[in-house]
Amino acid sequence: MTLSEELRLSNAPQGVIDAAIRTDLYSFIQAFFPVVSPGGAFHKNWHIEAIAYALTRVMRGEIRRLIITVPPRNLKSFCASVAFPAFVLGHEASRRIMCVSYSEALAAKHANDFRAIMNSAKYRRIFRTRISREKNTELEIMTTARGYRLAVPVGGTITGRGANIIIIDDPQKPQDAQSQNAREQLHQWYPNTLLPRLDNKSTDAIILVMQRLHQDDLAGYLLRQEGWEVLNLPAIAEVEQEVPLAPGRFHRRLRGSLLHPEREPQPALDEVRRARGR
Repeated sequence: MTLSEELRLSNAPQGVIDAAIRTDLYSFIQAFFPVVSPGGAFHKNWHIEAIAYALTRVMRGEIRRLIITVPPRNLKSFCASVAFPAFVLGHEASRRIMCVSYSEALAAKHANDFRAIMNSAKYRRIFRTRISREKNTELEIMTTARGYRLAVPVGGTITGRGANIIIIDDPQKPQDAQSQNAREQLHQWYPNTLLPRLDNKSTDAIILVMQRLHQDDLAGYLLRQEGWEVLNLPAIAEVEQEVPLAPGRFHRRLRGSLLHPEREPQPALDEVRRARGR
């Protein structure tokens, strides 16, 4: 249960609930999910809280390099590419955020969801940040404080553009990950094209959120380097884990336990394995 839910159940005033949404990313994620998925059910689970906590630590400057690996259809993109940039800009409207995905269509979809949150009556009630009329295109949304969220596909033009936070969300199609040449191109693109886009190399942050596709995918490549904090959330736990959810609070995950059994029970995962010939 999120902080805002607890307050709502206790019949707290709307201002108190809004304050919880303003200060707690997990509450923010749950509160704004209906904006981008009207009528859709938000399935609460500890892994979303873990993602929110890791992203919050990036926002606070406690983590500069973060890798989150999680299977598809578990809200990774909504949390990292949509809700998180809106939350960050709500607190500091001058921040510059670059969101990178493998295709322009996917980048545009996330940008449109982000815009829907920023333009919602709820967001405008809780935060003072506003979208500027100077720049409000499909791939770039600028605030009145001249911060922005810029969406680009891998390989897209980013010359002359910088960011305080770079979010790489699914940088490669699953089929391309099986190509050694495609993987090596991605390995060259990251240090030579993307990394130099950070405004301040000492303090700014990079987040990679993706499903694991190959042992030498971008996550595998970066894991061979030092300095990366990793939140690994496989569909079925391979080892026992203590996953941080908040300062001093953890979710203990036993080996063999499912990530989100309400959404993906064992029979569903078994069916996926059979379809893949495993």
